Amino acid sequence: MGLFDAFKKKGMEIGAPLKGRCVSIKEVSDPTFSEEILGKGVAVIPEDGKVCAPADGVITTMFPTGHAVGMTASGGAELLVHVGLDTVALKGDGFKIIAKEGQKVKKGDLLMEVDLEKVKAAGYDVITPVIVCNSDEYSEIKGLTDKDVNAGDTVIEIQK
Repeated sequence: MGLFDAFKKKGMEIGAPLKGRCVSIKEVSDPTFSEEILGKGVAVIPEDGKVCAPADGVITTMFPTGHAVGMTASGGAELLVHVGLDTVALKGDGFKIIAKEGQKVKKGDLLMEVDLEKVKAAGYDVITPVIVCNSDEYSEIKGLTDKDVNAGDTVIEIQK
């Protein structure tokens, strides 16, 4: 292993929280996300409602409505997974919370489940932004977009 390989390992990989299509954050119709106000990231158009941990770490915030979860990854990245747009208005209808605040999780652990058809039937977009909230602490945050992903597949590469 050369010096360059060791340097490359300083980075961190963030996985897709759901199975679906990974797209640019710019494709999200809510400017809070598309204009990267909360941080850089990607979005997944989900095909399946199992929301998994995108990295190893600790759950810092589990919204009582189940529409979003915040976590701090082992490498220090503060991540937000927001299922759908304006879905807080559903007040938890169609969402089932599995993980708890303060819980240590491994990448791929099930955090919550969402009934995508129910959310769509209520008129909400199910596109799911995955945001690195402390983006300014990293030199590079690269989204691996325009591809189909399974939960856990790398969708963001971060360099310190």
